Amino acid sequence: QVQLVESGGGSVQAGGSLRLSCAASGSILSIDAMAWYRQAPGKQRELVATVSSGGSTNYTDSVKGRFTISRDNAKNTVYLQLSSLKTEETAVYYCNADIVMRHLFGKRRNNFWGQGTQVTVSS
Repeated sequence: QVQLVESGGGSVQAGGSLRLSCAASGSILSIDAMAWYRQAPGKQRELVATVSSGGSTNYTDSVKGRFTISRDNAKNTVYLQLSSLKTEETAVYYCNADIVMRHLFGKRRNNFWGQGTQVTVSS
């Protein structure tokens, strides 16, 4: 079994910072691209940031300069550092990853989602 477990969410005032973590566990052979998404009530899910297996990053325009995505391959973990948070960024934040899983007689590659972690930004 492979699972993504998120942590680090919580409540913060506008302008504050938060660091989200998402750790993959299970029969993992390797992890390719990892990403963070967010979804606010009544809004569509939005891609926030991605990081490739080689460390190349990409961000949606609205968070550039404020958010930082990173990964620790040894820990099978992806992070999202959120700074200068705005009230409109209140949402459930989800991690996503393409994972090559250990198999008895080979390997499997699947996409996985974390359970989500709530980020609430107050004025």
